[in-house]
Amino acid sequence: MTDPSISLTDPVDDASRDVDPVVEPGLAHSGWRLPAATHLGHVSLQIADLARSLSYYQRVLGLAVLEQNAAGATLGTADGVTALVHLTERASATHVPLHGRLGLYHFAILLPDRASLGRFLVHLSEIDERVGASDHLVSEALYLRDPDGLGIEVYADRPRSSWRRVSGQLEMATEPLDAESVVRSAGSDPWRGMPAGTTMGHVHLHVGDLDEAAAFYHTALGFDKMVWNYPGALFLAAGGYHHHLGLNTWAGANAPRPSDADARLLEWRIVVPRQDAKRAAENLAAAGYQVAALDGDSWVAMDPWGTSVRLLI
Repeated sequence: MTDPSISLTDPVDDASRDVDPVVEPGLAHSGWRLPAATHLGHVSLQIADLARSLSYYQRVLGLAVLEQNAAGATLGTADGVTALVHLTERASATHVPLHGRLGLYHFAILLPDRASLGRFLVHLSEIDERVGASDHLVSEALYLRDPDGLGIEVYADRPRSSWRRVSGQLEMATEPLDAESVVRSAGSDPWRGMPAGTTMGHVHLHVGDLDEAAAFYHTALGFDKMVWNYPGALFLAAGGYHHHLGLNTWAGANAPRPSDADARLLEWRIVVPRQDAKRAAENLAAAGYQVAALDGDSWVAMDPWGTSVRLLI
């Protein structure tokens, strides 16, 4: 929800809240919804220097190279099972400004447990890597930027049984992280790279208008609204998750789209059963959005700000 550019020590409103345990929180779509089985696949990024990015993603994040050619590479968990990031080189791609451009805010890698987050935090300290940190109530998160300025979150969820709702929506916040407690959870085991069970947890995008974004991602695509009163942001998900997608207008009213020459998010992936991917693609097309069927197993749609999302089985 935040990154290193946002203060992690601002005072938090501790007023008492009327909260209840979570039982399918959020605002469901009135029609067809993405199924509970929905999860995210890897993200595709355009970067300026493949060798530089490979060094960063292996050294800092502990990703393993799964495939590589002259134009790009796919990286994933240390056991080689799960792809998380595909990198495509475009020489001299423009560095991402800290603020002020639409498209990717960050992609978020979900670790399997808090102990893994603790080991990762120790690792970052040992290599002297700058990191931001936040407690979002439903999760605990660390924030980084890659050599091209692309935002990265690495996080661990709290147990779903501990999530709370307020007036129907999930309670999320940006509070200081108890880093010492997270480190203690690591025990004595060292960081050995991105562990088995790690997945792509969510993607967070800068958009031009939240209502227009909701029309695409909620009304047409079928995500449920989970949090809608966070300042300047909207959080969407399937299956009661806290969010598979974050949307915000924090880049500003006149923020430009990324150009083809910029370091940027090329595509993010939603994985669903075949009939659901087809239905979501049909709903988007019926609503007037650009959708292309690729091979019978995937469809690519473009949101109102040019961000591509692939639906695949």
